[in-house]
Amino acid sequence: MMTVLITGASSGIGAGLAKSWAADGHRVIACGRDAQRLDALGRESPNITTKAFDMTDRDACREALGACSPDLAILCAGTCEYLERGVVDAERVERVMTTNFMGPVNCLAALQGQLASGSRVVLVSSMAHWLHFPRAEAYGASKTALTWFAQSLRLDWEPKGIAVTVVSPGFVDTPLTRKNDFAMPGRVSVDSAVKAIRRGLAKGKNHIMFPTGFGMTLRLLAALPESLQRVLLRRMVRS
Repeated sequence: MMTVLITGASSGIGAGLAKSWAADGHRVIACGRDAQRLDALGRESPNITTKAFDMTDRDACREALGACSPDLAILCAGTCEYLERGVVDAERVERVMTTNFMGPVNCLAALQGQLASGSRVVLVSSMAHWLHFPRAEAYGASKTALTWFAQSLRLDWEPKGIAVTVVSPGFVDTPLTRKNDFAMPGRVSVDSAVKAIRRGLAKGKNHIMFPTGFGMTLRLLAALPESLQRVLLRRMVRS
């Protein structure tokens, strides 16, 4: 049985993954900021232990993750805030970049000395990094940075026998996406997301994308000339 460490485990995909691996008898270390929800999660299975800390705090990461030695680490925590009508809010951008990019980097820095050959790190990105959606300047930039970082890190860690997987979900029905005020095509349940991630990891994939149809559509749009992309994406701009 594996030791599986999951950040963002207090809700959404992270909580779903924690329950799924615990149900299969694996030791799960569920991490997040909401101690109350983590405690509730921990009571659901004797295979789940919890750690409450803020991953944007580098020292807190080092203290909380100092002796975990996971076989599989899934860095799932994230946030989303949009910019409105092109007004650049530096504090908002910083919050999103710190949580979605520096948070996982802090966790990786704390865990790297504990990862042995044969272990795997999973970073949950987003399909948003393929296209330059309006309002998504902060979110898209954070997920693009995370994806680039992960793909580069994969090359440096391959000689050590440590695998790196990037997950690019579309819209998943979580408390975070329920705040969105726009249509979310192809939205899937947390259960579907968990199954897709576990299926991809069982196959040893470096990149896991779901839902497939929506992902393929975005990839095709991203392959269009930039001028055509702008024509399509401008239709989403709010006046």
